Amino acid sequence: MDLMPTERWKISISGIVQGVGFRPFVYRLALARGLAGFVANTPEGVVVEAQGSAPRLRDFLAALRREAPPLAWIGEIGSSSLALGDEEGFALLPSTASGPVSTLISPDVAVCEACLAEFLNPTDRRFRYPFINCTNCGPRYTIVERIPYDRPFTTMRGFVMCAACQREYDDPADRRFHAQPNCCPDCGPQLSLVGAAGKRVAERGEALSEALRRLAAGEIVAVKGIGGFHLAVDAANGQAIERLRQRKGRAAKPLAVMVADLATARKLCQLEALAEQALTSQARPIVLAAKKEGHGLAEEVAPGYAQFGLMLPYAPLHYLLLQGVGRPLVMTSANLSDEPICIDNDEAVLRLAGIADCFLVHDRGIHLPCDDSLVALQAGMIRQLRRSRGFAPKPIGLAAAGAMVLGVGAELKNTVCLLKDKQAFCSQHLGDLKNLEAYRVFQQSIGQLGALFEISPALIAHDLHPQYLSSRWAKEQKAPTLAVQHHHAHLAACLAENRYEGPVIGIILDGAGYGPDQTIWGSEVLLGDAGGFTRFAALEALPLPGGDAAVRAPWRTALSYLFAAYGAALPDLPFLAAHECGPILTMVQKRLNSPLTSSCGRLFDAVAAMSGGRQIVQYEAQAAIELMQLAGGPGERGFPCEVYAEDDMLKISVRSLIQAVAQAVQTGMRQSEISRRFHAGLVAVFTRIAEEARGREKLKTVALSGGVFQNRLLLEGLLASLGRAGFKVLLHKKLPCNDACLSLGQAVIGRAALKKR
Repeated sequence: MDLMPTERWKISISGIVQGVGFRPFVYRLALARGLAGFVANTPEGVVVEAQGSAPRLRDFLAALRREAPPLAWIGEIGSSSLALGDEEGFALLPSTASGPVSTLISPDVAVCEACLAEFLNPTDRRFRYPFINCTNCGPRYTIVERIPYDRPFTTMRGFVMCAACQREYDDPADRRFHAQPNCCPDCGPQLSLVGAAGKRVAERGEALSEALRRLAAGEIVAVKGIGGFHLAVDAANGQAIERLRQRKGRAAKPLAVMVADLATARKLCQLEALAEQALTSQARPIVLAAKKEGHGLAEEVAPGYAQFGLMLPYAPLHYLLLQGVGRPLVMTSANLSDEPICIDNDEAVLRLAGIADCFLVHDRGIHLPCDDSLVALQAGMIRQLRRSRGFAPKPIGLAAAGAMVLGVGAELKNTVCLLKDKQAFCSQHLGDLKNLEAYRVFQQSIGQLGALFEISPALIAHDLHPQYLSSRWAKEQKAPTLAVQHHHAHLAACLAENRYEGPVIGIILDGAGYGPDQTIWGSEVLLGDAGGFTRFAALEALPLPGGDAAVRAPWRTALSYLFAAYGAALPDLPFLAAHECGPILTMVQKRLNSPLTSSCGRLFDAVAAMSGGRQIVQYEAQAAIELMQLAGGPGERGFPCEVYAEDDMLKISVRSLIQAVAQAVQTGMRQSEISRRFHAGLVAVFTRIAEEARGREKLKTVALSGGVFQNRLLLEGLLASLGRAGFKVLLHKKLPCNDACLSLGQAVIGRAALKKR
C-alpha cells in the first residue's frame, strides 16, 4: 500500500504528440504506476491529469520524456497541482477539437522494425504489402492536407478500413491505434505498372514482377515513393546510367544509390560510426561517404567524385525492389534538372516522358513533394546538406518568442520558414526558383505550413535581390515586407539555430548574394546579430565577366583575376592556351556585363581553373569540389594573403593570392599541393581577421555560415584554427549552411525589426 499523501497534477505536453501513439503510451505508463486520471488530445497538445503519490507522479513525469514513442518529439512539458478527483482508474478520453492549434505533424519516417518483421513474415496478413505502417512509422507530413491530423484530412481518406484494420485503429493497446495511414492488402493502396505511353500494363504483384524484370534488363523505372517519384536503374549498369543522365539532363552530378542493408553499404564506402547511425536512423537520409576500392558500382554513378551518396530503404516498396533485383539501385529524384520532383501519377507520365521507360505507381496520394535529405560527416558531426524528408517540418527551437513572421528564402536551394512562439517551422527543400513548377510548390508549401500551424504572419521577410521570384511574391502579399541582405540572413540563421543572441563575428562564405552597394557579395566578415550588422572585412571585389556565364566557365573568372593581378602582362599559364581570351579581356577592361564580386565560390573556381582543374562546370561547385578532393588533407603552409584597409573596412587581396598561385603553377607545383596551400591560406587569413575583430570589438564568438562551408577541408581547418586562437565557434547543425538556411535568418531578422517598431 502506498502510504504517501495523494496528489493530482495537470500535465500539458506540446510537440509532435498526436498521431504517433503518444496517448496509448501515456495510458500504459499511468497503469504501470497505479495512477488515476485521464489523458486527452487537445489542439494545444496532450493534456494529462494524473493522481497518486508524489514519488510516482515524479517518476511518471520523467518517463514521459525519457521513454516517448519513436515518432514523438517533446517540445515542452508543464505541470501544476489540482484538487483531488474521485476516479479509480486511468482513462483515454476522446479528443477535443476547438481552440488554437499548437500540436505538430511528424516528418515522414522509415518503416519500423515491428512492421518490417510482419512484412517479411509469410504468415502475416500484411506479408510483402508495400504500404504497411503503424503509429511508429510511415508517411505523415506528405499525406496531410489540413488539420486536425485525422484520416478524412489526409490522402488516405478514400480508403475505408476493413474490419480487421478498424479493430487495430480503435484499440488503445494496439500498435496501430489511431494510425491514420493504417491499411492492409484488403482495404489499402495498390501497385500498378504503367508503360511509357501512360497505359496500365500490370497490377499488384504482377506490376512489381514486371518492374523488377525491366530493371534487370537495364530499363529506367520511375518509382512512386513517399515524398515523390524516384528514377531507378541498376547501379552496376553503366550504359543504363549514362542513358539516364542524358535523358534527365544531369551530365556529371553524382547520383544517389540505395542499398539493401548496412553490410552492403560497408562494402561500398568507408563508414564511420556517426555515418552509420545516420544511415540507419528513422529519417533515412542520403549519407555522403568515401568510396572503397573495388566497390563494384558503375563509374557513371559518381564520375570523378570521391564519395557515394548512399541511403537505405525506407519505404516497404524499396525492400521489395532491392530484394528482387539483388543489387544496389540508383534512386535519383524524378525530375528534369532544376524542376521539383513529381508526385502525381499522371503528372509523372507527362513530365517524365522521354526519361522513364515505365512507371511503378500506386494510388495513395502525395499532397506535398518532399525530396530525400542529404547529410555528411564533417567536423565530427553529421551536418545537413539538404534538409527534407525525415526532418521537415520538425521545428527548430528558438531562444525567445515573438511575432509570427514568414521568411521566403532566396532563389537557390529555396526553403520557407514560419516563426510561431519559440519555434521555427522550416519547410522541406523546395529547390531552385527558376521555373513556374518550382514556384507553384513554393506557394503551396507556404500555404501548407501556415494552415497546419495556424500562422498568419505579421511580416514577410525576403532577400534584398529584387528580381528573385520569392522577393516578388512577398511584395505581392498584403502583409508588410522587409528586404534582408543575403549574408546578414546567413549570420542570423546560424545564431538562431544555436539559440545565441550575439553579437558575434560572422564569417560568411558563399557563391553570391546581392549587396547594398549593388555588387555581388560572397566572402564577408560581418559583426552583428539579428538586429543589424556592419561589414568588417571582405575579399576585394573583382569583375565577373559574363556574370552567370563565368559561374559555368571558371576559366573566365581565372582570366579576370589574373588580369587584375598582372594587367596586360599575363603570366604564361597552360590553361590560357585552351581559350579565346581576347573577348573576355575586353569585357573586363571595358566592364561590359562584368559585375564586381567578392565571392569566395568564384575564388575557388579561379584557383581550380588556373592550376589545371575544371574549366567548364556541369553542376554547382564542381570545380571547387574537385580542387578540395585533390588536396587529400590539410596543408601546413598557406599561400600568403595580404590584407589592407579601404572604405572603412578590411579587404583581403585577391591579387596577392592569385599571384602566389600563378607562381606555383609556373614552378611546376602539383595541383594537390596548390590546393592544400590555398585552403591553408584562407584558414590563416580569416583567423587573422577574426583576431583583428576581437581586438577592436571585444567579440569572442565566431559564427560560420554559407555554402562554401560544405567544404570539409576548409570547415575543419578554420574550426581548428579558431579554436586554437581561443574563439567559441557556432556552426549549423540542424539546417544546411547553404542558402537553405536563409529563410530562418530572414524570419528572425524580421522579428527583431518588429520589436524595434
